[in-house]
Amino acid sequence: MATRPNVLGDYLRARRGLVSPQQVGIPDAGTRRVPGLRREEVAMLAGISADYYLRLERGRDRNPSTQVLEAIARVLQLDQAHLAYLRTLACDGPAPRRRRPRRETVPPGVATLVASLPHPAYVEGRYFDILVANEWAQALSPRLVVGGNQLRDLFLDPAEQALHPDWHGSTACLAANLRHAVGTDTGDPRFIELAGELSLASPRFSDLWVRHDVKTQFGAPMRFDHPQVGEMTLNRERLSVDGADGLHLVVFHPDPGTESAEKLALLISAAVPSSDVPPRERTGA
Repeated sequence: MATRPNVLGDYLRARRGLVSPQQVGIPDAGTRRVPGLRREEVAMLAGISADYYLRLERGRDRNPSTQVLEAIARVLQLDQAHLAYLRTLACDGPAPRRRRPRRETVPPGVATLVASLPHPAYVEGRYFDILVANEWAQALSPRLVVGGNQLRDLFLDPAEQALHPDWHGSTACLAANLRHAVGTDTGDPRFIELAGELSLASPRFSDLWVRHDVKTQFGAPMRFDHPQVGEMTLNRERLSVDGADGLHLVVFHPDPGTESAEKLALLISAAVPSSDVPPRERTGA
């Protein structure tokens, strides 16, 4: 039987390193060899023994109670998303069998829908691969094409980085969402390949990855600085695809009547023949 990676211990070490003694009311006396809280400090504040907490970090106990996890989460100042992630890591069980990367297939009806939408739209897979994209998405970014990967583009491609004025925030969100999507399935070959490549090639990804941040992406406004039309703000919607685990439909749309709506309409009209542009985009309505 394969040895299960100590993902719980890795996570606890990473998160306690992000909490300063001052944040939890402990006087910071003397020099610390590493940043953050010591193991015995976490144990004391959580109301558990230092020996038991050490066993958790070292993977010797993989079945802590809900009360223990919630107490540790309070000390480490974890939000609900991180607490939910912590609970999944603490679920004991055999190591998952190594398998071939699973093929991600977009349902035909969803692919047809993407092509018919009057806004930039695409379907992304579990590892942020572009599986389907319409012409408007490619007008927004030439890298939003089938076969592209948003992680590689955002972390490694200077042209894509220039498109995002809030690059630091966007990269932090994407890295945290990758960890959420992977969960405990760290033996997935696709994950190993992608995380390893980015950790070596991108100092920014490496710095973010060791934090073990976890986040679920929701709809939110995003700013773009497009080389053709300049800055604009588009609403980003991310919707789960029914019957296709891990696939999401992403749509960018402007608020009606705004300068961003006019700029997106101009961008789309310049990218394709005018006869192919939906009426709403031609008018900017």
